[in-house]
Amino acid sequence: MKKIYLSLILFSISFIGFAQQNSQYTQYMYNTSIFNPAYVGSEDVLKVTGLYRSQWVGLEGAPETLTFAINDAVGKNVGLGLSFIQDKIGPGTETNVNADFSYTLRFNNSNLAFGIKAGANWLNVDFNKLSGSENDPLFTRNIDNRFTPNVGVGTYYYSDKYYIGLSVPQLLKTEHFKSNENAETYLAKEELHAYLMGGYVFDINRDLRFKPAFLMKAVNGAPLQVDISANFLIYDKLTLGGAYRYSAALSGLIGFQVSQNLFLGYAYDAETSELRNYNSGSHEFFLRFDIFNTTGYSRSPRFF
Repeated sequence: MKKIYLSLILFSISFIGFAQQNSQYTQYMYNTSIFNPAYVGSEDVLKVTGLYRSQWVGLEGAPETLTFAINDAVGKNVGLGLSFIQDKIGPGTETNVNADFSYTLRFNNSNLAFGIKAGANWLNVDFNKLSGSENDPLFTRNIDNRFTPNVGVGTYYYSDKYYIGLSVPQLLKTEHFKSNENAETYLAKEELHAYLMGGYVFDINRDLRFKPAFLMKAVNGAPLQVDISANFLIYDKLTLGGAYRYSAALSGLIGFQVSQNLFLGYAYDAETSELRNYNSGSHEFFLRFDIFNTTGYSRSPRFF
């Protein structure tokens, strides 16, 4: 019976919309283009990133997220990007493919970028995997490759030392399915999410930098989610830090600049909510690969 209740709770969290809907990241400071299209092209390299997150390990049907993104600057002011996100939770798998465009206004010591995100979403739900649903007529028909388009916007203001961004990656409210053909209300509806993020790089000395950052996410029907992180960059190679997600989790982060082009990161979340009684934490692995400078422009080093 406990497994049935937990499965139903997870399903509700993902699809009904009163809590987490969009993917959740602890290493959001490295994964910016996923939720803010204005970020693409903000660096001088062809950047490839990948992330895998296993959330609430040990809880049956818990979320798993896989992301892949690539972006680059085209000339001095234009950025282009492409991203792939796949979320698995309970009986559902949601896949998003997005194309990003940004245009940057450059000032003496700072930059202001505006971005547009155009995306396609496919939803699959196998209700046979949902415990306790066999005799419920609501769950008699699976959802197979339900397609919905979407569009998002963002702005990103940054310099060599700081950044702040505001974005809404999905402007359209996606309505997935009804309880029956004649119903007027939808049982699965994804709400608009707004993100506000920022960070700063403090040079403590030549070999040590302090990098605090934050991410705030607002969505209708759920409390404001606030993530605060603090990382230390040592010898421009080793990153060590921690993070706190308000009323949800404490995290430890570690990263290593393997070479000039390759960075590897790992984060572990320890749940602080009641869910801590049902799981052994969350693991998140991150990879970033900077291929080469494609713009011909040389700007100051960036540490975020």
